[in-house]
Amino acid sequence: MMRTTLTAALLASGLAFAAPAFAETAPMVGGAPMMADKTIVENASKASNLTTLVAAVKAAGLADTLSGKGPFTVFAPTNAAFKKLPAGTVDSLLKPDMKKTLTAVLTYHVVPGKLDAKELMAKAKMGGEAANLKTVEGQVLTVKMDGDRLALIDQKGGGAFVEQADVNQSNGVVHVIDSVLMPK
Repeated sequence: MMRTTLTAALLASGLAFAAPAFAETAPMVGGAPMMADKTIVENASKASNLTTLVAAVKAAGLADTLSGKGPFTVFAPTNAAFKKLPAGTVDSLLKPDMKKTLTAVLTYHVVPGKLDAKELMAKAKMGGEAANLKTVEGQVLTVKMDGDRLALIDQKGGGAFVEQADVNQSNGVVHVIDSVLMPK
C-alpha cells in the first residue's frame, strides 16, 4: 500500500512538472504576449509595435467593432509599416475630417471569418498561386505565395509580406504585416 501511494505520488509530481512542457505559450508581438482569450483590440493595445494601428482604430471608431464577436482576420501593419507611408500621411488620416478615409484604409485590412496562414496558402494555391479576398471595406485584397512567404497585394498594386502569422485571438486571427495596404 505504501509502495503504491509512493508510486502514485511520484507519478503525480512528475506529471505536475511535465505539464508546463505541454502548455501552449502565447505568441509574442511587440514584446507582449498575445492571449488567445483576449480580443484583437485588447491584445493589439499591449503590443509596442502596433501603437499606430491601435491609435488609428480608435480614431476611426472601430475599437468596439474589432472587440466584437467576429470572427475577423486582421492584417495588422506595424509602426514601421506606417512609417513607410509618405510624410504626414498618418497625421492627416488621424484628423477627425479624415475619419471616412481612415475607416476605409483600416477595414481594407480586415477579412470576415478566421483564415489562418495554412488556409490562406491553400486559397492562393487553388487560385493558381493567387486568390482574392473580399475585405470588410468591400474591395478585393489579393493573397499569394512569394516563395515560402505570404504576400498581400492591394488594389493600387502595393504589397505587404506577413511577418508573423497566426496570432490567434478570441474573436479571430491576426497576421502582422510589414506595409500598409491601400484600397482604390
